[in-house]
Amino acid sequence: MAGIKALFWDNGGVILTNGWDRHSRRAAVEKFQLDWNDFEDRHELMLDAFETGRASIDDYLHRTVFYREQAFSSADFKTFMFDQSQPFPEPLAFLGRIARSRRFLVASLNNESREINEYRIEKFALRDYFEAFFSSCYLGLRKPDPGIYKLALKITQQKPAECILIDDRGLNLECARELGMRTILFKDVAQLGNDLAQFGISVNEK
Repeated sequence: MAGIKALFWDNGGVILTNGWDRHSRRAAVEKFQLDWNDFEDRHELMLDAFETGRASIDDYLHRTVFYREQAFSSADFKTFMFDQSQPFPEPLAFLGRIARSRRFLVASLNNESREINEYRIEKFALRDYFEAFFSSCYLGLRKPDPGIYKLALKITQQKPAECILIDDRGLNLECARELGMRTILFKDVAQLGNDLAQFGISVNEK
């Protein structure tokens, strides 16, 4: 087995809550008294553009919420969206120990809209953990499109077999694995530690 040189991490569902998932959207519909079917239909139509950087958060909200007059402001809705992002302290601490070891290239590989992605980077000091951010909003591609993995590999000049992708979604891992990358399906920190050990990677407790 090739030695591991790079670790690519998903963010939502691994080290942070998801930024704008179905649960968050359902909560928004209830809080702002929107029609779920209408909002979700519009969200699905806008999602690809939103997460690949072709639509800003204002574009997204104009098409999904503010295409008609509302009793609340765009600023109120954005605040609610950003507030959906919360940290998972234990996985973040675990990632921090790996990052501080300087043994690997440690990078984010995630699907996220630009504004929410940059909010999360600032709010949770993710620059302290990641050396690079391979986010869909910057690369113009979303997981599980093989192109996003290929770009991350080309930019970092890493061989697929020397990289591990850590993600909480099987399809994302499946497509990365087909390119030759190693993969770990994240469930919790204990399981992640055990799976990394299978690749010869041990993580200090402190």
